[in-house]
Amino acid sequence: MSDAVKTSRKYDSRRRQQQAERTRHDIVESAHSLFADRGYIGTTMTDIADAAEVAVETIYRGFGSKAALFAEVVEAAVAGGAQRAQRPIDQRPAIRAVMDEPDPRLQIERYVATQPGIHQRLGPLVHALRAAADVEEQLADVWERLENQRLDGMGRFAQLLADRGALQEDLSVEDARDVLWTLNSHDVYDKLVEQRGWTAQHYQRWLTDTLTFALLTSN
Repeated sequence: MSDAVKTSRKYDSRRRQQQAERTRHDIVESAHSLFADRGYIGTTMTDIADAAEVAVETIYRGFGSKAALFAEVVEAAVAGGAQRAQRPIDQRPAIRAVMDEPDPRLQIERYVATQPGIHQRLGPLVHALRAAADVEEQLADVWERLENQRLDGMGRFAQLLADRGALQEDLSVEDARDVLWTLNSHDVYDKLVEQRGWTAQHYQRWLTDTLTFALLTSN
């Protein structure tokens, strides 16, 4: 086999992979827009296929089900886009910046700075999920899995603070994790910003101060 043929096949393979990634990205972005606008029940797989300009079969082949696609849309919203969601969590720039920061107080500040954007992107999806959870049984499993992932992430953050000797002496890693998981929840953001009218900046300052007071030593 000639080198020219080998090079061509490598190129074609790379191009096909890039096209597949682009198609997946378009499907997730289209689904996000539709779920946020029409809700879960009001959005069909045909609607998503039409918006992404793909066949319905392509979506089922890539994601398996509407609920699985919704889960990936939520994960992309948390990550800040479908492409970022494909990276390991510890390789995402915002998370890396938190992990690499040596000052625990600045770690919390950097972490909290990511939260308003995440909650703004998540809000319509959370409402869509809750409105459909009683109708679509799979969505209950999706929400439980996503919350468990969030709990695991808060556990890793709490452990990082503990490893640096930053947690209060009488505070266990498990309790610190639960505090982070509760105060960073979308429910708290929704109550303060959406219902009580706090600005994102007010919410961010409050969350930074509250977590710092609740978790860190005074040294």
